[in-house]
Amino acid sequence: MVAPAEVGRLMSRLVAVAVAVPFLPALTYSVPDNESVPPVGARVIVPLGQRLVTGCVVPLSSKEGDGENCVRDHVSSVTAPDRLREISKTLDTEAYLPTEVLDLALWVAEYYACGPGEAIATAMPPLAMSSRQTTGRTMFKSVRVARLTDAGRDSYIEPNPSGLGPRQRLALRRLGSAEGEVELTVLASEGVGADSVNRLERRGLVTIRSREIERDPFAKNGGLGSVQMAGASVRTLTAEQQIALGELKTLAAEEAFRVALLHGVTGSGKTEVYLRLAREVCGGGRSVLMLVPEIALTSAVTSIFRAAFGGRVAIQHSGLSDGQRHDQWHRIRRGEVDVVVGTRSGVFAPVADLGLVIVDEEHDGSYKQEENPRYHARSVATVRAQRAGALVVLGSATPSLESYYHVRRGRYRCVAMKKRVQERPLPEVDIVDMRAELAAEGPDVVLSRTLREGLCATVERGEQALILLNRRGYATGVLCRQCGLTLECPNCSVALTLHRSDGRAQCHYCNYSKARPSTCVNCAGPYLEAVGFGTERVEHEVSKLLPDAIVARFDRDVVRRRGVGLLLLSQFRKGEIHVLVGTQMIAKGHDFPKVTLVGVVSADMGLTAADFRAGERTFQLLTQVAGRAGRGERPGRAIIQSYYPEHYSIGYACQQDYEPFFDEELRFRSDLGYPPTLSIVNAVVRGRSYDSAMEDGHELARLLRSDAASFEVFGPAVAPLSKVRGQHRVQVFLKGLNRRAMREALKAALATRSTLRRKVAIDVDPVNMV
Repeated sequence: MVAPAEVGRLMSRLVAVAVAVPFLPALTYSVPDNESVPPVGARVIVPLGQRLVTGCVVPLSSKEGDGENCVRDHVSSVTAPDRLREISKTLDTEAYLPTEVLDLALWVAEYYACGPGEAIATAMPPLAMSSRQTTGRTMFKSVRVARLTDAGRDSYIEPNPSGLGPRQRLALRRLGSAEGEVELTVLASEGVGADSVNRLERRGLVTIRSREIERDPFAKNGGLGSVQMAGASVRTLTAEQQIALGELKTLAAEEAFRVALLHGVTGSGKTEVYLRLAREVCGGGRSVLMLVPEIALTSAVTSIFRAAFGGRVAIQHSGLSDGQRHDQWHRIRRGEVDVVVGTRSGVFAPVADLGLVIVDEEHDGSYKQEENPRYHARSVATVRAQRAGALVVLGSATPSLESYYHVRRGRYRCVAMKKRVQERPLPEVDIVDMRAELAAEGPDVVLSRTLREGLCATVERGEQALILLNRRGYATGVLCRQCGLTLECPNCSVALTLHRSDGRAQCHYCNYSKARPSTCVNCAGPYLEAVGFGTERVEHEVSKLLPDAIVARFDRDVVRRRGVGLLLLSQFRKGEIHVLVGTQMIAKGHDFPKVTLVGVVSADMGLTAADFRAGERTFQLLTQVAGRAGRGERPGRAIIQSYYPEHYSIGYACQQDYEPFFDEELRFRSDLGYPPTLSIVNAVVRGRSYDSAMEDGHELARLLRSDAASFEVFGPAVAPLSKVRGQHRVQVFLKGLNRRAMREALKAALATRSTLRRKVAIDVDPVNMV
């Protein structure tokens, strides 16, 4: 029996450590007697199995098996030392991750049913919990600099210092004329090598040290060169903007948690309201976090905020280099910024004294992460603001059903802006029935007669056009006309997409690719035909139609290289590109004043998806992309091609009428028991074969049904995308009003089947049902 005093001593030497391993809870380690106990939020290196990993210290909790019960389990470690392992190294003497961010990450782990270390790693800067830490490598960049000592300054003053060679005298003159330190690379470029400087150091004439430098993402070389810190323009607010800003200022002044939905039509000036509200909040001594859905939007938004706030703006998104993200994160951590602009992961930025959180285009599916931790940045932002006593502004012309449902139930305040700035009209919208076009022009028609005529007239007037097709590649498949076989991915249950630019057929899920075959792999027939079309084909058709125009494409195939997307957007904004063809990336938040025509090639393509959100996504995409037209001095027009023009989502999108769309969509969701009236948790079970995946799915469903008092269990059923990266997939759905009960039931079921746990991906509040 261990004495109480000894139990207390052992407890004081225990820490809980979260490591980035899927589903793994925080583990208990002891601290060596000769080391200080690391604080919560500090990083430590710990043994895990046969390797060393970096983890983060989290609060001890008896609920997770820690605390006094855990100590009593391990007091016998004197005779069985392998039962409780010691931390190997403490990396931080103070909390590396601020308490509020750590607590938020732990909430994400609990709500989205993932391991705490997975969530914490997402909240960290790049490589902060990587293997680099175990080898002592650092993410800080440094340069070697030299400075004159007092003795060196005396020698510099002498006309001909004795015992020094010409290069050493040159170094003294260069350092003596400089104010402060000079980088050794600069001296080398001026003819003074490192050997000469080192000899001066040995004689006590100069000192050499390493100086940390910050990698600036706004620098022209290697950074966001298109982002300029021009003076902030003074704009006169419209009456609606003034009213909206007044309401939001009143809410922000309360310095308490509030949620407001800024429901403004496309072109109504929401960004200007964000900016002025941010000035008000920062003027009161609090900070601002602004989220945008796509990296491509950060440049313009950051430019606007840097014009107003100067250098006290930071950015956080995956388009930066690891070093730039690391340095920006630490600027935020040190309190050197007032405004942070970021994409999804920016919600974890270590902002202190948070007073305002803005989620622009809050409806966008990009805010949902599709791998662990499967969090939704809009929900996480709301929780963060709640804990900080801050105002959340959710902005959109097409709010998500979840957000507007909260408005209808009185949980969110709705601030509306129904008119465009300067009383500009919404675009005129024409729907082209592609069934008639097919009958008139044949099955290969891509651009309708109406769209072709509109493009020609637009370019002839010196205006610009956007063409949307939410599908990449040249053709959606390669079909053998002799045997009917479609070229498919060997790892995923999808047809390979043909890319004409490199002559390869590629899978957009696993990136498998192969050269386009000349004969069928099944029957050796030579009759291979490209079927369907994507953005590459549309770009080709537009270029044929307008041979003298400059046509460009904006999709993930083109902008995967760093900087290309910003360059294309900059060129288009300057008018150097006449027609820009792209996927949904061009529909989000961009302001192109010279665009007067928007064409949508396949408006109803998304309606065929096996997803209850298909209608909502179609309405949002069409409304958003149509809203890119007519934002300047000239009126705009949208031409929407559809094989199903009668669908209510297309009709209401053409009318830019949100309220009736919401009512009809909500009736559909209520009748079938879908969000926002009920909550859903999706468990995807993976297996090497269909039979093994289905067998595990049945086992999981059986375990869940034994504990399903407050929710329904559906499945298992084959996932719409039944095979991805060589893994067969089946789904088990949980529906109910109590998310916690569904999460806990899943955790309990998987805890009893460790082998099953590794095969299941849990998605709470899923956005993509495929």
